[in-house]
Amino acid sequence: MNNIFKRNRYITISKEPIKMEAKVEKKPSIPGGMWAKCAKCGQTIYKEDLESNNKVCPHCDNHFRMTARERIEFLMDIDTFVEFDRNMKSVNPLDFEGYEEKVGNSMDSTGLSEGVITGKGEILGEEAVVCVMDSFFMMGSMGSVVGEKITRAVERAIDSRLPVVIFTASGGARMQEGIFSLMQMAKTSAALGKLSDAGLLYITVITDPTTGGVTASFATLGDVILSEPGALIGFAGRRTIEQTIKKTLPEDFQTAEFMIKHGFIDKIVHRRDQVKMIKNILAIHNESGRR
Repeated sequence: MNNIFKRNRYITISKEPIKMEAKVEKKPSIPGGMWAKCAKCGQTIYKEDLESNNKVCPHCDNHFRMTARERIEFLMDIDTFVEFDRNMKSVNPLDFEGYEEKVGNSMDSTGLSEGVITGKGEILGEEAVVCVMDSFFMMGSMGSVVGEKITRAVERAIDSRLPVVIFTASGGARMQEGIFSLMQMAKTSAALGKLSDAGLLYITVITDPTTGGVTASFATLGDVILSEPGALIGFAGRRTIEQTIKKTLPEDFQTAEFMIKHGFIDKIVHRRDQVKMIKNILAIHNESGRR
């Protein structure tokens, strides 16, 4: 017989504290490296759209920096470019501490042996010797190898009776090489002087940034000096100049737009128009040379 006075136990209360599981909010998984942010307008751009637009912001026309390989692919006719001095590498003439490591890191990250690619090929059918600096290799700084490669390229152009096109992008002379770096200013300028004496054309295309010893030498010696919109062009830094002259400089100081107002460059050319512009200049020169 059941005990009618017995209490049935329906639940048991544990003496241990109840542990509450933290609520994990599931966020959408977005692969990295798919987007880029424009430094000028702040818009986020799908990288594939940026690449298909030649690395120009579709919202504000800001020209992103290109690697030397990207620019050669963009500029030169397919399968016409032949590279010069591909394996020429820097040494450490001053035994500057950590220099080999910095050069090695740049070589690994860019796949280049130095901060400039030189060679010859065709631009919409017009043959030329081309040098393209790479700001991603130690900020495009000009060491002895950069100067030597450009000088050799110019000398080959003289021997082959070809015009020269140089795309500049540099933070200036490479301090780790000291006077060896500064000597490249005179060496490249002397080679371009011989090019001019031979009656051959030299086109400079200044890209962001072009400063220091490169600006003070071959970047501003072109028979025709072009520039990309918004490119930084200068010698000393803005703050250094302001502290020296004790004046505040204009907001657009050392930009391509400022430089063209003051006669330092001939034309600002949007990236979409560069290939055709350079081709037309080369064609005029080559036609006059055939007469």
